[in-house]
Amino acid sequence: MANREPLIQLENVKKCFPLADGEFYEALHGISLEIYEGEFVAIMGPSGSGKSTTMHILGALDVPSSGHYKLRGKDISLYTNDQLAEVRNREIGFVFQSFNLLPRITVLDNVERPMMYAGIKPTERTRRAMEALERVEIADKAENISNHISGGQIQRVAIARAIVMNPAIILADEPTGNLDTKMSEEIVALFTSLNKAGRTIVLITHEPDIAAHAKRIIRIVDGNIVSDAIHKK
Repeated sequence: MANREPLIQLENVKKCFPLADGEFYEALHGISLEIYEGEFVAIMGPSGSGKSTTMHILGALDVPSSGHYKLRGKDISLYTNDQLAEVRNREIGFVFQSFNLLPRITVLDNVERPMMYAGIKPTERTRRAMEALERVEIADKAENISNHISGGQIQRVAIARAIVMNPAIILADEPTGNLDTKMSEEIVALFTSLNKAGRTIVLITHEPDIAAHAKRIIRIVDGNIVSDAIHKK
């Protein structure tokens, strides 16, 4: 991979948070990593390890206190809030543990939502949303209200919403945390299928059996990367 430019590059990234007494808590102690297009990476760590802080930076939901975050070779560390919002909408598809769907609108409307913010015309939004729903095998629920389907189905809708803008990265934060074992396996199998089709997947998890589906596992402990290895299945 040395001859290719990384899709994601963190360079000596530190993140500090202010404390009530005027001191600072350093959640990340200068981490560096590279992720290439088409990889399936799991980032693991116990509670308080810094993996959620890493996820927020990778997702352009937060910025480093120091260091650099390059996406497609562009340093986005100093982007404005509006520029970061544009990155989030066009380059990153999010899948969260809590799903984050709007509960009182249809499945189709939820999947179309990112395209509305991007100014895509209604007919094109509907076409692309239905394609995404078919990809995750839930197109038959397109007209259902989003809070009237099961948890596993809701997460499939969330994945459809994440891929509809054809983002560079699918960033999944504990995506199976609210699902039973059978549904968790189905959702991870779906990520594997998307990765085989060329999608770059970054999965944040504390569950070893979920991380085992990734091709590469990065472990973070106390704000430091302690291992980064290809996973041999």
